[in-house]
Amino acid sequence: MFDKLFAAQQKAEEIKKRLDTISVFGEVENGAIKITSTANKAITGVAINEEFLKSADKEELEELLLTAINKALANAEEVSSTEMQASAKDMLGGLGGVFGQ
Repeated sequence: MFDKLFAAQQKAEEIKKRLDTISVFGEVENGAIKITSTANKAITGVAINEEFLKSADKEELEELLLTAINKALANAEEVSSTEMQASAKDMLGGLGGVFGQ
């Protein structure tokens, strides 16, 4: 029983590590601002187009940055959720014997 629980815990750790290697993006204004994040929701990059930056005011830039960040984090959540659901399905299948299923 404990072997299966330990294996499930190791699988969860592997997934977390894999999520750190998956990049997701959030873009606004046709790529004028692009945010890069890991699937673990760590922001790893911010790119702002030079031409856009010259013409944008502070309020517009702040608003669009928030939108791009939220898009990147939503994409990260989607990827993370999909990975975790697939893993949970595998883990629960492996634990079926523990619970008499």
